[in-house]
Amino acid sequence: MKNISKNPMFRYLILLTICSTVGLQTWRTLFNNFSVEIVNLNGYQIGVIQSVREIPGFLALLVIFFLLIIKEHLLSALSILILGLGIALTGFLPFYQGVILTTLIMSFGFHYYETTNQSLTLQYFGEKISPWVFGKQRSLAAATNIIVGISIFFLTPVFSYKQIYIFFGLIIVAASLWALTKNPVDKKIIPQHKKIIFKKKYSLYYFLTFMAGARRQIFIAFAIFLMVKKFNFSVQEITILFVINNIVNYFLSPIIGKSIIKFGERKVLSLEYFSLIFIFFAYAMVQTKMIIAIIYILDHIFFNFAIAIKTYFQKIGEPKDIAPSMAMGFTINHIAAVVLPVIGGYLWMLDYRIPFIAGACFSIISLIAVQKIKYK
Repeated sequence: MKNISKNPMFRYLILLTICSTVGLQTWRTLFNNFSVEIVNLNGYQIGVIQSVREIPGFLALLVIFFLLIIKEHLLSALSILILGLGIALTGFLPFYQGVILTTLIMSFGFHYYETTNQSLTLQYFGEKISPWVFGKQRSLAAATNIIVGISIFFLTPVFSYKQIYIFFGLIIVAASLWALTKNPVDKKIIPQHKKIIFKKKYSLYYFLTFMAGARRQIFIAFAIFLMVKKFNFSVQEITILFVINNIVNYFLSPIIGKSIIKFGERKVLSLEYFSLIFIFFAYAMVQTKMIIAIIYILDHIFFNFAIAIKTYFQKIGEPKDIAPSMAMGFTINHIAAVVLPVIGGYLWMLDYRIPFIAGACFSIISLIAVQKIKYK
């Protein structure tokens, strides 16, 4: 694995992944306070903005058409540039429509980079290496999250929201401009199809990707809400859990990647889905604050096992199908993001346990489906 760090594409993607993480973490950390204290948004408006944030992920399929006019590594750098601009502009538009606009700009940059990053990683690193590369990216992203969080903690008493947005946004823009001048391309890499790819033999990959998106939305939309609403977690306690999660993931993500290489996608995903059955039931049934905190940390750890879905596609997919299939997968993953929060919110009003029981059922279905994984 040591020689991988000398690979130009590896260094290129690591830098851009760090930039992507800085942008998203800055937005997440400041969003609620900025929206309430500066923009004076109400709950409905914040909900609309959170929904708008998912639209670019749903439209990730459009990446295929952008690849008709721009090389994929340049699209990655350009996406980070757009992300940085979205962050930098946020403080200049402190009103409802302005936040929607900057959120869309930021989100398009983030989601389109994530799509091309997955594609380039699978193209440039073989089946025995790509899980480790994904794990390394997530490990460094966890470390970056901690650094950004600490930085914002110390910056907010001294600087305005506008100044902090500009600071982080310009750092991202500067790094993306540097990346736009680089060419890490290996000419031996097989050219990608520049059209929509939807094949029957990829149906299991599509299904697992959709189910992963559904599980992700239950985690994002309802897990923390449960902790705050039912167990009265304070902002400080949630922050501590966030830091613990990122420290754990910094060390575990590379190990998860190596485990996929050693044991294969079927076994790793089976462990994830089997464990999630109990985790989701625990969310629904546990009444102890400490135990629910442990469950949340475990949930966050298993979230990283989804790397195996991408590396599974690498083993069954045609080399020319990687870029369009990653774009298709990202769109499928975000179908759940558009539908589930609304349905889950309604079910929550009936009984808060229903969304988590649904998550356990999703995990059972996924566990059954993953047993069908077969390689070439």
